[in-house]
Amino acid sequence: MTSSTERYRPRLVDRRLEDVLRICGAVNLKGPRWCGKTWSARNLCNSAVCLDGPGGDDRNRSLALMDPSLVLEGDSPRLIDEWQEVPSIWDAVRQRVDDDVRKGLFILAGSSVPDRGDFIHSGVGRMMDIRMDTMTLSERGLSDGKVSLRGLFDLPDISVRTRGPDYRDLVDMTVHGGWPAALSLDADGSMELAGRYLEELVSDHIHLDGTVRNGVKMRRLMHSLALSESRVVSKKALYRIASEGGTMAYNTFDGYLDVLVRSYIVEWQPAFDPGMRSYVRVGKMPKLHLSDPSLAAVALGTDLRSYYRDPVSFGPLFESLCEHDLRIYADTFGGRLYHYRDGDGKEIDAIVELPDGRWGAFEIKLGANEIEKGAKSLLDIDRKIRNQENGRPPEFLCVVCGLTDYAYRRPDGVYVVPITSLRE
Repeated sequence: MTSSTERYRPRLVDRRLEDVLRICGAVNLKGPRWCGKTWSARNLCNSAVCLDGPGGDDRNRSLALMDPSLVLEGDSPRLIDEWQEVPSIWDAVRQRVDDDVRKGLFILAGSSVPDRGDFIHSGVGRMMDIRMDTMTLSERGLSDGKVSLRGLFDLPDISVRTRGPDYRDLVDMTVHGGWPAALSLDADGSMELAGRYLEELVSDHIHLDGTVRNGVKMRRLMHSLALSESRVVSKKALYRIASEGGTMAYNTFDGYLDVLVRSYIVEWQPAFDPGMRSYVRVGKMPKLHLSDPSLAAVALGTDLRSYYRDPVSFGPLFESLCEHDLRIYADTFGGRLYHYRDGDGKEIDAIVELPDGRWGAFEIKLGANEIEKGAKSLLDIDRKIRNQENGRPPEFLCVVCGLTDYAYRRPDGVYVVPITSLRE
């Protein structure tokens, strides 16, 4: 249905969306606002209705509130955009899918999760969830794609010359973010766009679910989340950071954080257990991310030139970019992203686990001068796991690097891959 198909930039989620529409009556396409859900859904649907935003109007929402079935009529697949504005749509779609044996009837696109009490049935067996996020470097045309993440599990010999970015280019592509609307903008323009998105996010979410929230406290929470980007942090630690700028009741903090999680703005990268003996302490706390590295950049209030001068401050944003892309690439083949930390302080930045239980370990390093350090850390942990009776060692070890012109396999077996050469 896309009016300008030639302008549509394909997304990694597209094939998954097509596959699910062939086997299910409906699909729930979920993810943060502005990540491209509407474009991808319109590229596949044959009719559409929007219940919020520029593509819709109050009449559509009023009709749906009066009788949800009134907005279900149309050629299938029918897109119902921002369905969460009228949560009863969920049960109406579920009922229609129950009554009609055809597949691919509806695409629900939503940028937040309504309160569970606003709809009754889960939709299991009738509707399938698909997560969509902002664009990866591969989708933005900034990765040459010479190394496949899935292919690393086949342990290939790699020796490839690439054309890596310089430091300033890497800063630009990181703070630029993966917002489709920012593709044609330079780094300054994209940061301005991300700032507008952040302000819109705050203004929208202080009224989400009809609850009135304090905008100052929401901004303070976003700042504390940005300070904790790519770090293993507990909710209590986050609360302490958020409370430093002024008093905030814990229940208020918890409620505001829940809103951001339900709106796909906050991501938790869970901890991984390699199955070692019980006396080996393994960390359980997740690692925190905002949904796009550009959000952390603007929430911190740091300008682009400051990151040019300060690689230390830029480091967490670069890690955020790498783990953002690893998670999305892994999702295309059913993989999941984790991190690892044990009681001795040994860490693995990122772990990709396949559905069959095999996994690969990744250290993320900004400069080529840090590759040796990253490889040694991975080899030490690999050795520790292999020495445990019940340990489940990784299939491969890999250092993902920002500033290198080569993808290769070292003599010790550790892969080195530029983030600008990685794809799914």
